[in-house]
Amino acid sequence: MIIKITKKTAGIRLDKFLAGASLIWNKQALSRSRIQNLIKQNIIKINGLPAVSHYWLKPSDMINIQKRRLRDNQPAKKNVSAELSHEIKIIAETDEFLVVNKPAGLAAHGTTGYTLADWLKNKYPTIKTVGDDPARPGIVHRLDKDVSGLMVIAKTTASFERLKKQFQTRTVIKEYTALVHGQIQKDSGLINFPIKRSREGYKMAALPLTLRGEPATDGRLAETEFRVIAKLINYTLLKLKIRTGRTHQIRVHLAAYDHPVVGDNVYGTAKTRTQNRKLDLKRIFLMADHLCFNDSNNQPRDFKIDLTEELKNILKVVK
Repeated sequence: MIIKITKKTAGIRLDKFLAGASLIWNKQALSRSRIQNLIKQNIIKINGLPAVSHYWLKPSDMINIQKRRLRDNQPAKKNVSAELSHEIKIIAETDEFLVVNKPAGLAAHGTTGYTLADWLKNKYPTIKTVGDDPARPGIVHRLDKDVSGLMVIAKTTASFERLKKQFQTRTVIKEYTALVHGQIQKDSGLINFPIKRSREGYKMAALPLTLRGEPATDGRLAETEFRVIAKLINYTLLKLKIRTGRTHQIRVHLAAYDHPVVGDNVYGTAKTRTQNRKLDLKRIFLMADHLCFNDSNNQPRDFKIDLTEELKNILKVVK
């Protein structure tokens, strides 16, 4: 099925547009969550390319809905949950919050496959009512699926609002360790390219700071600080701190800085994708290993973790 977007139907989110189109799938009307599921499985595409639910439709866009049976593409939650749930490590827990080490390969939330949100609902049933969205119980920030590391989860509504405010005012300390392609000459620096969603819809794009000699006005402010930990011949190990929290920010910024993160085939180049295949790393070499926020008594809670054995082993073989 192909749907062409006109000027009249443009300017609407993809999932909202399809939810209002009264589509039928396998003799059943499609709900919005069902539509989001199909988008994540790449059954629903835009202009032949993978899309995201919050893609804003433009005139002449072509929505392609592939007529495949949903059950043939639906991941088995039970099998994935058995594999990943035991890898979620609880770093700290109080009556108001939970700090976990999310493994790579586990999405924070979503409609496809087993997620951190599913684990939270199963292990902490009372957390279902915490937060702004039942699909993200207690979750105030996120990590990309293929990125591992520290996340704080609110266990009460009061804690959720308090943590949410800290993230909004950028008082939370979030630091990451990353291995990137190429040798960065500077010992430290700030990457501040504005970020916006790319035309492909499923990824982000970094924009130039100036356009025709004038400050650019497109995109959202994004700032990533980096400090070099180790310089290798073909790689650089970095410590990163983000001042803003844009989607894929670190990955987009480092790619725009001509040093894509190792293992990142979405924002990498043909050359770095070839190098990634040789390393055979099944994830992105990016880990959130330092997190600091204030508790209800306004006392700092500071957490740090070591790199995984998988990432340590990569450091032993790169040059």
